[in-house]
Amino acid sequence: MSPLKVVLVSPRNPLNIGAAARAMSNFGFSELRLVNPYAVAFREARSAVKAHAVLEQAREYPSIADAVADCALVVGTTAIGPRVLEHPMRRLEYGGKLIAKKLALAPPTQVALLFGCEKFGLSNDDMSYCHWLMRIPTREEHGSMNLGQAVAVCLYEIIRSPVAAQITPDAKRPAAAEHLERITELLETILNRSGYIYARVEGSTRMKIRRLVRRLQLNAHDADVWLGMLRQILWKSEHRE
Repeated sequence: MSPLKVVLVSPRNPLNIGAAARAMSNFGFSELRLVNPYAVAFREARSAVKAHAVLEQAREYPSIADAVADCALVVGTTAIGPRVLEHPMRRLEYGGKLIAKKLALAPPTQVALLFGCEKFGLSNDDMSYCHWLMRIPTREEHGSMNLGQAVAVCLYEIIRSPVAAQITPDAKRPAAAEHLERITELLETILNRSGYIYARVEGSTRMKIRRLVRRLQLNAHDADVWLGMLRQILWKSEHRE
């Protein structure tokens, strides 16, 4: 059982339910709970690409109280709107970290993340079951998001690892000096044939070309590609002559 339960309260559109299930599968969560879903069948939603297992195992509940009964932390999501809230409000960046810490405990805290219906969001009564609320920092002129998209953004923030983002890919083997010099020589020959190099500044131009090639910081593979291209250009120019 996943320690994080995604709870959709009175969802109306089967496609949104499917999109939420897909987002859950994307980010490694599996427990979907539905409170009074709209009567239209949702378990075969086409939007749940490769996430039908999440839909098939989704559980339906008659009330929020039943859906979150086994959870020690209940967090509601809201776009705020014009109403006055009586709960602590946290932006997603901070709220996601708090939820992640709870899930990382041993044993993990059982957390319910509530999303309201597409048309009205969570009501004040729905929010009364929450310990605190979380919002995605959208612009004021268009604060609400599609249900499936909101689920995806929240789950990504919960699993996001700043440390992983700092890991750089393995560096490729740099090009050998002899290959860089060969590229330089081929460039000089081609540019000389094209009339780019003038006799009175030939020495300084050759140094500029050499420095330019080094600043490219080519790896061994890219150096081979450049050598192949330059050889072909040179052969073609000689063939035409």
